[in-house]
Amino acid sequence: MRPIRSAIPALLASAILATSLTGCQFGAPEQEGGEILIGADLELSGAAAQVGKAYQRALELKVEQLNESGVLGDRTVKLDVRDNRFDPSVSASNIGDFTSNPAISGIIMGSCNDCAIGAAKTVNDKRVPTIALAPAGDVSSPAAERRYMFKLGPNARDNVAAIVAELKARNIKSAALLHTDDSYGKEGSALISFELDQTGIDLLAKRSVKVTDTDVSQSVRTLVTEEPEALIVWAPAEQATLASSSLAQEKFEGDVFFDAVAAGELFVGAGGAATEDTTMVFTQTMVIDDVIATTPAKAARKQWFRDYTARFGGYYGYSSFAADAIQLIVDAAARADGNSETPNRDSIRNLLETAETDGLSGPIRMTPENHSGLMPQALTLLVARGGRWRLAS
Repeated sequence: MRPIRSAIPALLASAILATSLTGCQFGAPEQEGGEILIGADLELSGAAAQVGKAYQRALELKVEQLNESGVLGDRTVKLDVRDNRFDPSVSASNIGDFTSNPAISGIIMGSCNDCAIGAAKTVNDKRVPTIALAPAGDVSSPAAERRYMFKLGPNARDNVAAIVAELKARNIKSAALLHTDDSYGKEGSALISFELDQTGIDLLAKRSVKVTDTDVSQSVRTLVTEEPEALIVWAPAEQATLASSSLAQEKFEGDVFFDAVAAGELFVGAGGAATEDTTMVFTQTMVIDDVIATTPAKAARKQWFRDYTARFGGYYGYSSFAADAIQLIVDAAARADGNSETPNRDSIRNLLETAETDGLSGPIRMTPENHSGLMPQALTLLVARGGRWRLAS
């Protein structure tokens, strides 16, 4: 891999320190050497391979930055990346291997909801701290039954609140919903139905699609025939793009809203014209080049955006969550292990459960009652303009 030219070592170190658990907690005694080994169970093939590979790129870039920065002394971070093929049984095998390895400090899991939910008992029984990047609430809740399982990414309830608030602000009276039939899609459907009912907005119709579907046109056509003023798309990036194309073919003239799971590439590519003026809930990091760096945290986000873009030729929205997950585990391990040659997983878990940081994704706070750390104020509204996502005015 070629070096990161956009960050000189001093700036890189300051950016890394700015996103540690409390802004700067690498003050623990340095070990003379050794590795912090982290397992990564990702969707590198099959459904969701696009986001899985984006996670892998982000993890590897962040590890490289940590190791080059010198903040860990003579210690280094190492990844063990496995492909789960978006298959819970394959994921379970990977998690079994990771949890049986006493050298593993923690595990990061990708976007597969069923994989993460299925892993909860194993990581609890084996007492291995794990951060999942899957969106479903059941991944990390209830926290009392998910003591070693944490989640990092937008939460369905916060996404719904942002969308419904915007519907009200635009005085929209009716809506329709396209959602996936997985646990996250069902969670979103239930929350949207409840919140719209509370606000007096009519939910005229709902249609579900499988997460593996490559054609959503029939479901979109059914929803459009109900003539809603707005259509909410609660689906991953590739399916959201398909929905946009279908809406354009149906000549839908209402407002279109994407849930945060739809965030993918910064530039919306082939679906650009169809996606134009679509509103999406996501974090500011996706469009941080539109933001003035008025704080160290914003400066770190801009640096991450530049480094990722320079390395990979574009930016993927969910990359910051993977980078924050690495930072959280590494920071906790650096503080927890002391002079031990093996990771102190219980201490790492305890530190993760009280982690508080202004991360690359936004403000993150874990508590014993809430293992899903992204704060609601991390979310904002983006709009597709000129073939890319921008901050909504």
